[in-house]
Amino acid sequence: MSKNKIFILEDDPSLNETLVDFFEEKNYSVDSCYDGYEAESKLYENRYDILIFDVNVPSLDGFSLLKSVREFGVKTPVIFLTARDGVDDVKSGFEFGAEDYIKKPFVLEELIIRVEAILNRYNKGSSTIELSENIIFNRDAGEIIVEGISHKLSNKESRLLEIFSSSNGNIVSHEDIFNQLWDYDETPSDSSLRTYIKNLRKVLGRDSIESIKKRGYRFLVK
Repeated sequence: MSKNKIFILEDDPSLNETLVDFFEEKNYSVDSCYDGYEAESKLYENRYDILIFDVNVPSLDGFSLLKSVREFGVKTPVIFLTARDGVDDVKSGFEFGAEDYIKKPFVLEELIIRVEAILNRYNKGSSTIELSENIIFNRDAGEIIVEGISHKLSNKESRLLEIFSSSNGNIVSHEDIFNQLWDYDETPSDSSLRTYIKNLRKVLGRDSIESIKKRGYRFLVK
């Protein structure tokens, strides 16, 4: 199994570095950034097991970021880690869909306890699909497990695999994929779709997804 993957949005360089070093020492895979819009972009294209957001960050504050990614369909659990400690701030954090709200200053060991408690809850309730005898798709975690080895998927790769896994071997048209995979305010891309297909084939096997000329794709994993 792969390491749990964590994303950190924190605009204080020293604290950002401290958090990254701490979680890497705890055997997590860590991505981080300092800016709300950069974080939004990363969360649309990558899958993580847990997210940690500061609130007062440049460009897009943590509350607005969480609202945006929840509307996009990202269900990854979020912890707010912030100096904003008013009752209204805490209330807002939970109303936007956070799992926890930790006020600065804080103790690193307390943070890891809360992170692991949330991951344990989510792992127990994760939704998995057995694609074949040795291939499992964990939709909640956005990963494919092949013979015990985990392969992380981007957000759109995971959504695409959900489309294929529910197709019952029928051809899925390009139009259906575009309508389901891209949101109304996004522009579908043939080249991006081919990249997602290529990445899924690397994990599932070259013949796992059949291209049907001018019609679409057929999912062949059984």
